[in-house]
Amino acid sequence: MDAIDAALVEFDTQTLRVVHYQQFPIAVEIQATIRAANSTLSIKDLTRLDVIMGELFAAAVLELLESAKVDRQAITAIGSHGQTILHLPESDYPRTLQIGDPGIIAAKSGITTVADFRRNDIAAGGQGAPLAPAFHAWRFRSHDTTRVVLNLGGMANITILPTDENQDIIGFDTGPGNNLMDAWSQQHINKSYDIDGHWAAEGSCNKELLDNLMNHPYIALAPPKSTGKDDFNLPWLVEQLGALNMNISDADVQRTLLELSAQSISAAIDLHGQDASELLVCGGGVHNPLLMQRLSVLLPKLEIVSTERYGIHPDAVEAIAFAWLAKCRLDKVPGNIPSVTGAERPVMLGAIYEA
Repeated sequence: MDAIDAALVEFDTQTLRVVHYQQFPIAVEIQATIRAANSTLSIKDLTRLDVIMGELFAAAVLELLESAKVDRQAITAIGSHGQTILHLPESDYPRTLQIGDPGIIAAKSGITTVADFRRNDIAAGGQGAPLAPAFHAWRFRSHDTTRVVLNLGGMANITILPTDENQDIIGFDTGPGNNLMDAWSQQHINKSYDIDGHWAAEGSCNKELLDNLMNHPYIALAPPKSTGKDDFNLPWLVEQLGALNMNISDADVQRTLLELSAQSISAAIDLHGQDASELLVCGGGVHNPLLMQRLSVLLPKLEIVSTERYGIHPDAVEAIAFAWLAKCRLDKVPGNIPSVTGAERPVMLGAIYEA
């Protein structure tokens, strides 16, 4: 939510080449509006934000191409995931919403745009997430080593890639990644995130609070499953703190939130990835040394490495995944994995907005 990740990618049948990757910061006031979007914004303001984000995405595309010195005529398509505002796949009317008007992206960039990737999977009975596991399987699966790919974004999600191609791929959101730590930092130290985990390192994990947080019913759910800030958010955290009736320092809360992420991730991998020997990590959380250290302690049997080892910068994996999913849509190839999302069948993902 702090920046737009944009990747320029060239594909052939079995490989990819990352031509250029860049992050474009999102203004603080727009970030604040996005965070409040699913609870306080009117329809009028939400649709305005949809246009604003569409214009920001289009501007990011044009600046990326200028930096890479690539003409827009050379681009087949843009894949735009959009900014998730709401994700409720288990509600009475399953639904999800990502904003960033793709019509505006196509019009302002002059490039065909594929967007709205999640709803076709939900329509087929799936969770609509996570969608990156199909790309993880295409890019990182090995015939020799069972691997787990961990994306440490706002939410944490894992993809388990068995060596046997007849075995189902498993992938799901484990729970919080960075979102609660970021929200607590924004509220208490006025920083968008805890840089390098320094603030958390000043605190101590509070076992009673950690136990309460780990008792969130989502964590014990069997996959397929997905989650978001509708489940894990500051009001929920404040409620858990109030239930303890204890005086816990802000730094101790931050350290406990880091442990919540580490333990919910490691518990999921222990349960579903017993055969794995390698953990490939991507997403912003890879830059948090304390979080990575805790994962190495909790998962001693796994070799933990960045996706950089296999040629993709950890910050760029998600952006590249949606470029790949856009290619799948244009090639009329299903982009979901039913064993991951729980959909009844493979479906094509995304809607196409012609330039």
